[in-house]
Amino acid sequence: MVKLLDIAQVARATGMAASRLRHYEEKGLIASVGRRGLKRLFEAGVLERLSLIALAQTAGFSLDEIAGMVDAAGRPSLDRAQLSAKADDLDRTIRRLAALRDGLRHAAACPAPSHMECPTFRRLLRGAVETRRRTFAEDLG
Repeated sequence: MVKLLDIAQVARATGMAASRLRHYEEKGLIASVGRRGLKRLFEAGVLERLSLIALAQTAGFSLDEIAGMVDAAGRPSLDRAQLSAKADDLDRTIRRLAALRDGLRHAAACPAPSHMECPTFRRLLRGAVETRRRTFAEDLG
């Protein structure tokens, strides 16, 4: 016999709001298998699917991208090239954030009378403008 969980049980087990679970169902990311009264019922395997969704979202994938990571039978069908590209994106983000962190740590301890007199802080300012410019250009293109 297949164990069924109602939406409240799934919400408790995952820490996700029932509204989020309903949204995921509307997007086709998960599927209920029936109802008990007014509550949707899910097979226990939905917990693993929700773990995959949470992992993919944490990595920066959109819900539409995540929907493409599951085959018609509901099994993960991961595109290795897509995963590699996302890992490369994360590497770039980590490098950018590490440089920002290091710049802020320097600015916090900088002995210069004014931060504007500190060459390291000024590089940090120029870098922030360039990052914003690139992000804006990417958003347009």
